[in-house]
Amino acid sequence: MSRGWLLIASGLCGWLLLQAPPGSAADAAAPANAGAVAASWEAKPYAEIQALDKVNARRASLVIKAGESASFGSMSISVRACYVRPSNQAKDATAFLDIRDTHEGEPGFSGWMLASAPAVSMLEHPIYDVRVTGCRS
Repeated sequence: MSRGWLLIASGLCGWLLLQAPPGSAADAAAPANAGAVAASWEAKPYAEIQALDKVNARRASLVIKAGESASFGSMSISVRACYVRPSNQAKDATAFLDIRDTHEGEPGFSGWMLASAPAVSMLEHPIYDVRVTGCRS
């Protein structure tokens, strides 16, 4: 990667981190500091998730309530919080997800995923792909 692209990518990541609600895996009900984003993001009770099995070309659209979990293949997907931008701002959604595979040694994920930039923070799994597509009431 050239130095110019590296600087652009670093700047974009920093900007996205400033735009996304901060979170911590310490609080089971909702990520820490989630209330601090109330002025710029609106909480929604349901996350819209797109799950893909890359081996079998099977996909599913899941709607998971914050504080609950759903299964896809051997994955357990838990939603801790879901936020959207207000209607007067650029459309975007973000959710704090905990993703675990029931198979020993398979990678998991715990953190914020952005609908508009899924590659910034994503599950790195050889079989499954999971992304946030939105949040709703």
